[in-house]
Amino acid sequence: MAKLIRFLYSLLIYALTPVGVIVLLFYAIRAPGLRSGWAQRFGFISDLNNKKTIWLHAVSVGETLAAVPLVKALQVQYPQYRIIITCMTETASHRIRTVFGESVENTYAPFDTPDVVARFLNRLKPELLIIMETELWPNTIAACQRRKIPVILANARLSQKSANSYKKISPLIKPMLQSLHAVVAQHKSDAARFIELGLPEQALTISGNIKFDLTLDEQTKNMAQLVSQQWRGSTSRSILLAASTRRGEDELILQAFRQLVSVLEKPPLLVLVPRHPERFDSVYELCSRAGFSVVKRSDKDADVCRADILLGDTMGELMLFYGACDIAFVGGSLVPNGGHNMIEPAAWGVPIISGPHLFNFSEVSQLLIGGDAMLVCENTTQLAEQTLDLLQNPERRQSMGKAAKQIAEENRGALAKLLEQIDDQLQQ
Repeated sequence: MAKLIRFLYSLLIYALTPVGVIVLLFYAIRAPGLRSGWAQRFGFISDLNNKKTIWLHAVSVGETLAAVPLVKALQVQYPQYRIIITCMTETASHRIRTVFGESVENTYAPFDTPDVVARFLNRLKPELLIIMETELWPNTIAACQRRKIPVILANARLSQKSANSYKKISPLIKPMLQSLHAVVAQHKSDAARFIELGLPEQALTISGNIKFDLTLDEQTKNMAQLVSQQWRGSTSRSILLAASTRRGEDELILQAFRQLVSVLEKPPLLVLVPRHPERFDSVYELCSRAGFSVVKRSDKDADVCRADILLGDTMGELMLFYGACDIAFVGGSLVPNGGHNMIEPAAWGVPIISGPHLFNFSEVSQLLIGGDAMLVCENTTQLAEQTLDLLQNPERRQSMGKAAKQIAEENRGALAKLLEQIDDQLQQ
C-alpha cells in the first residue's frame, strides 16, 4: 500500500515539474543566481571522487543559519569527510558560500522524483543525510533507505498546523517517518506531534533548538560596534532594526515609524531589512513614496547620518545589524508567516519586539516573553507605543536585553546532543 501511495505521489510530482520550472523561470528573472542551478535540480552534479561525504540539506536561509554551528563542528570532528550542503533558494546558496567559502560543496537540491534522486545519489554516494528542521521528501528518503544511507532529521520542528496537514496524507507520511534513523526534535511539543504521525519512539531525541548554539566572535562584535558608531554619527541617535520583513509588513512598520517621528524630538534611524532580495527595490520605492529620506546599505557613499531609513539590501549582514541596533523588531510576525529567528538578537542582548504570528518559533517566543525579553504587538499602534516606551526608558531596554541574553545562554547545548546522534550513525 505504501509503495502505491508513493507511486501516485511520484506521478503528481512529475505532473507538477513543468509548473515548478515555470515558477523557477519567473524567479530567475529577478534572482539571476537561480539560473546556474538548473542541471543540479535534475540531479546532474559533479562526481565527488568517491571521497566519504556527509550530505546536509537546508532548504532556505533560516535552516542554513541554523546549520552553521553544526557544519563547523562536523568539519572539526570529521575532517576525513567532504560536506555538501543542498538548498532550494538563491539567498540560501549565497549565504552558504559567504559563510563557508570553498570548505564545503554547495548545490541546489534535486527534484523529488525517483529518476532525479537516483541520479543525484549515484553521483554523490553520501554516507549520511542530515535534513534541517522539516524538509521531508518521500522519494529522497525512500531512496536513501534502499541504499542503506542513514537519514537524520536535525533541529526538527513541527507546528500543529503542519501536523494537521500531514495527517491528511498519513499513508504517505507515516512510512516516510518510519524510514528515518533519528529525529532530533527541538521541543516536547514537536516530539509529540512526530510520534502521533507515526515516528517510532526509539528514533526520537529531544535536544532543544540548535540556533541557541551560535557564537559571536570578537571580529563580529568589533565590526558591529563600528557600524553602530557610523550610523549614529554625531547625533548619537537610537537605531531601530526591522529584520526579515515580509510582503505586507513594511507598510505597517512605516506607519508605526511615522508615529514615532511625529512625537520624538530626535527621531531614530530605521534600518529596514526585507527577507528576500527580490523585494529590495520595491521596498526602497515604498519608503521613498512615504516621504522618508532613504539610503541603501549597498551604496557605500550614502550619508546614513542624514537619512531617516537605511535599507538593508545586502546579504549576510543581518547578524551584524542586530549587534548595532538598540531595539530589534523580528519580521514575518505582523503578517501570518509564523515569525523568524529571534534567537539572534537575544544572543546580542537586544530587546525584541514582534507581531502576534509566532507559530514557527512558538517555544522560543514563549521563553522570551515569559522572561520579559520580548514584547508582542498586535497592530501598528501597539508597535509604535511599545517602541516609544523603550526608546524613552533606557533602563527598561537594558533590562530586557540582559534577560534576552541570559535566556540565549541558558538554552545552549542542543548541538552536543545532535552530534551524538550523528556519531552513532557514522560509527555503525
